[in-house]
Amino acid sequence: MSLPTRELGTSGLTVSMQGLGCMGMSQSYGPADRGESLATIDRAIDLGITFFDTANVYGDGHNESLLGEALKGRRDQVIIATKFTISRDSEGHMRLDGRPENVRRCIDESLARLQTDHVDLYYQHRVDPNVAIEDTVGAMAELVQAGKVRYLGLSEASSRSIERAVSVHPIAALQSEWSLWSRDLEIEVLATARRLGIGIVPYSPLGRGFLTGAITSPDDFGPDDFRRFQPRFTGENFARNLELVDAVRAMAQDRGCTAGQIALAWVQAQGPDVVPIPGTKRRPYLEENVAACDLVLNTEDLARIDALMPVGAAAGTRYATAGATLPWGGAYGESPERP
Repeated sequence: MSLPTRELGTSGLTVSMQGLGCMGMSQSYGPADRGESLATIDRAIDLGITFFDTANVYGDGHNESLLGEALKGRRDQVIIATKFTISRDSEGHMRLDGRPENVRRCIDESLARLQTDHVDLYYQHRVDPNVAIEDTVGAMAELVQAGKVRYLGLSEASSRSIERAVSVHPIAALQSEWSLWSRDLEIEVLATARRLGIGIVPYSPLGRGFLTGAITSPDDFGPDDFRRFQPRFTGENFARNLELVDAVRAMAQDRGCTAGQIALAWVQAQGPDVVPIPGTKRRPYLEENVAACDLVLNTEDLARIDALMPVGAAAGTRYATAGATLPWGGAYGESPERP
């Protein structure tokens, strides 16, 4: 089976119109399930997904190793995207390091775990405020010249950071949160990226699972679930946001699909340069997500959705106050769509 493909901006990098976010296979949702994770990656390839997303910080390297194992012998069939910059210290606190020497160290470690000689797309996971982005991207550009990386990307970068980055080297993709209830990207950054020919890779396109309609109570979250402690999933915000999801679910019933498929189809309808990477570690959810590639929303559908969930409709901020004050915007925000 094959999926339609999309080019990330004007870079020339072509991928399946939907990718797979692999983070949840290694952290945030209980013990890793190696067997099911490997089977999910296998099934993704069978369904036509060619674009796999990971990072060196996911499971402190476990996720890259898992993906490398799963893709062994099939490297030429897929596009691998990974990231660097974020790490954890001995106490579990997140740290940023955009220094050129760290760029060079991290790529070699990632290549070893991924069992490959190159990464197709290499993202700066978050902009390090203590290192000029020109220096970081300059070091990343050296990796392209060395053949270790094919294309460069940024994640959760501001318009100004994007402008500065492209002055050093072309940027193929911007990975940022974008969904029906996280539409801040549309205010400024989206236009900047498109003006510069940069493709958009939305993470959490299902609102961290909330837009699937499967979450009906805060009790649905496990004790270590990231979402349990975030503003949109607590108190009055939870109840108000549930009303938004109910409206999407009603629309899905009219279309004969699931709420999650409506949410994914909306993201995919935002342009041919948009490639969402919903995350899951289970095959049934993967299959439901991929089926959204066949769902076409017409002008009336899109207008109805915009009326239901305009920019700023979600109650509560994306992150708790402590996370929101961090310069990298809260790396834990990249939780998988569904466990």
